[in-house]
Amino acid sequence: MRISVADLAAGAADLPPLAADGSVLDPLVTVELGPADPATAARAARRALDCDRILVGVGTGDPGLVRALDLTLGPGGRETVDDPSAQDALRDAAARNPHASLILRDVLRATEGMPAAAALDVESYAYSTLLGGPEFARWLSARGPRPLPPDVAEPVLVTRDGGHLSITLNRPERRNAFGRQLRDALVDALTVAASDEGVTRVTLRGAGPAFCSGGDLAEFGSAPDLATAHLVRTRGGAGRLVHRLAGRVEVRVHGPCVGAGLEIPAFAGRVTAHPDTTFRLPEVPMGLIPGAGGTVSVPRRIGRWRTLYMALTGAPVSAATALSWNLIDAVQP
Repeated sequence: MRISVADLAAGAADLPPLAADGSVLDPLVTVELGPADPATAARAARRALDCDRILVGVGTGDPGLVRALDLTLGPGGRETVDDPSAQDALRDAAARNPHASLILRDVLRATEGMPAAAALDVESYAYSTLLGGPEFARWLSARGPRPLPPDVAEPVLVTRDGGHLSITLNRPERRNAFGRQLRDALVDALTVAASDEGVTRVTLRGAGPAFCSGGDLAEFGSAPDLATAHLVRTRGGAGRLVHRLAGRVEVRVHGPCVGAGLEIPAFAGRVTAHPDTTFRLPEVPMGLIPGAGGTVSVPRRIGRWRTLYMALTGAPVSAATALSWNLIDAVQP
């Protein structure tokens, strides 16, 4: 569906979002931006804030309306991405996985400004909902059964020099995929820093060609139940600890940073990236949303608008673009 600002102000995007069988109708609406009188723009912004659909503006328009939309493709600030060619990718992503797309949009809006711990719970509740949904089931069926990864002796390497704790993700043969064993070892190392005030500096790196390639796909769908999965993601996850330790943590990333490989570093007080680094959020095509804290950490760096762009398109973001967006703090060889 494509509408004008006047159409939006008149309620054109407010038609019932569900068909009689419960399927989603028109999950994403494109709004052609342009000159509009202040009263019309204000009405459109109010409609946008209450709308049940993803609203993507195209062009330039009233700043208040642009902030109220979910994303704008065109020049501007953090509410925008200057990539008009992304219209098809956004529309196709929402059409293929409307549940994941709409729930992602709702989580990003609901948690904006919320304390991080509470926002992580909201993200996880939504993630558990989608684990029980048809889109993830479709992806899981297409993936097929996979053997769980073997345990290794040292999934994470930890060294200490005075007040400096150095942590290295150490499963290069799996591109440091964020599986159960690596996650638990990372949490153990971060817990040491959180419980010892003598640790004044934490540096996190990854061994091998990639800092972290995201969740280990072989383990997806292996949780015993959705409630346990929620508690493991939150109380047993690394995001809360990195957030708590943020002022002491620097993450040095390189190569592909996918899913958790972006979501967890974004909590840190400082993130430096090698020039070859790319960043990507791959979860929506799996029928999911970022589940390692990405709906909390990433928007606090780049805003909910660009976070939605990354998650729906799944497009890789270069180190140079990440720096210009404040997703990272420096590019260093």
